[in-house]
Amino acid sequence: MSAAMEPRIQYAKTSDGVNIAYWTLGGGTPFVLMPSSMLTTSLTHWATERGRRWFMRLAENRMLIRYDNRGCGHSSGDLVDYSLGTRLRDLEAVIERLNHDKFVLFGYWLSGLEAIHYAAEHPERVSRLILWCTSALGTDFFRGEDVDRALSEVAAKDPRLYAEMMSQSAWGWSGSEEARVTAADILGRVSAKTFEAITKATLRADLRDRLAQVRAPTLVLHRRDRGLPPQDAARTLAASIPDARLMMLEGDSVGPYAGDVESVHAAIDEFLGDAQAASTPKVERSSAEGRARSEPTAVSGTAVILFADIADSTGLTERLGDAAFRAKARELDGALRTVIRDHAGTPIEGKLLGDGVLAIFTSARQAIEAGLACGEAGRHAGLPLHLGLHAGDVIREDNNVYGGAVNIASRISGLSAPGEALVSDIVRGLARTSAGVRFEDRGEQALKGVGDPVRVWAVREAE
Repeated sequence: MSAAMEPRIQYAKTSDGVNIAYWTLGGGTPFVLMPSSMLTTSLTHWATERGRRWFMRLAENRMLIRYDNRGCGHSSGDLVDYSLGTRLRDLEAVIERLNHDKFVLFGYWLSGLEAIHYAAEHPERVSRLILWCTSALGTDFFRGEDVDRALSEVAAKDPRLYAEMMSQSAWGWSGSEEARVTAADILGRVSAKTFEAITKATLRADLRDRLAQVRAPTLVLHRRDRGLPPQDAARTLAASIPDARLMMLEGDSVGPYAGDVESVHAAIDEFLGDAQAASTPKVERSSAEGRARSEPTAVSGTAVILFADIADSTGLTERLGDAAFRAKARELDGALRTVIRDHAGTPIEGKLLGDGVLAIFTSARQAIEAGLACGEAGRHAGLPLHLGLHAGDVIREDNNVYGGAVNIASRISGLSAPGEALVSDIVRGLARTSAGVRFEDRGEQALKGVGDPVRVWAVREAE
């Protein structure tokens, strides 16, 4: 498709009679890109150079499906009813109209709420779930009652200022083509009444009890410097969805199409298993930037993997309070990473899972020693850890590691008692004569998402 040619708008009718505008681009695995539910409409975004590149890059090796919620873009209806049920009707109308058996679902900022709900309700339809800068709890999207009231007043008294504030939040910088287009788009359709409806509906949303019901493999992506929702919201998603991974990316923009966009694409490609996209070095050419940039290739190898996770973090949060628990957890996180480095390990900065730390080692002995030292640090901090170790092939890319061996290490850690380190039979075999510890047989264990049982051993002090 030519970059200058707009996608062809088609329509799907909701169960309550609203016409939802959608379009498709490319071919292959269906990939439903949900709107942010508040900012630019799809064709307004398409009209910008970066917007076109974002859409067209997503459409490589897959069919991109994009739609506008009711009251936005070419869709009919209005934005007065912003309830979760209403937004789900918009999504369902497009899905039913296209009639794909399975598809990838990308929930973006506020639309992450309905993405979580839909994935939990329809596990047979969602093959993969990607959640971008979102949360299961509506209050995580706002700064508080006083700030929200002030924003509502700004929208009523100075709509232009409000539009500029929202576009700044989306793009992370002012003065760009995209920020101006976004501000104009918001100015044309978001009134104080609309903002009030969006705020009230979002604040009521709480989908935390749905997270454990999501069955699709899930990738949680979050900007490291993004405050709304906070990083803790992303960690909660990754810890509560059974088969989820979390990747923290640099920047603060809520828009995945702003900042280091290629890191976003690389994460999506790897997660979806796009062999050509994930393994072939890419060159991004931008007439606006006037330069070309090659993507780094992934490096594979064997590693000993340590997974340390805080035991009963939910209960500890309730007893200590969220602020106190997070302060202790941050302090422990720093201590664990120091321990890991002191034992010649590499803590993975770009991939945090739940309230824990992931690290890789070249030596099984050093990995076990680090695991025991981490357990001692957790006990000293009053935050006992589940500890699991496994060895196998991993893929390293920038500051992240991927592969089935990582999943096995995390599952083994979940079997351990608080403060206990469990290792796979492979790690025991590698360290049996060098670690200076003994191993207590725990037998073969069935691990979720792993085909064959894995024999595990508890690490004990040498007699």
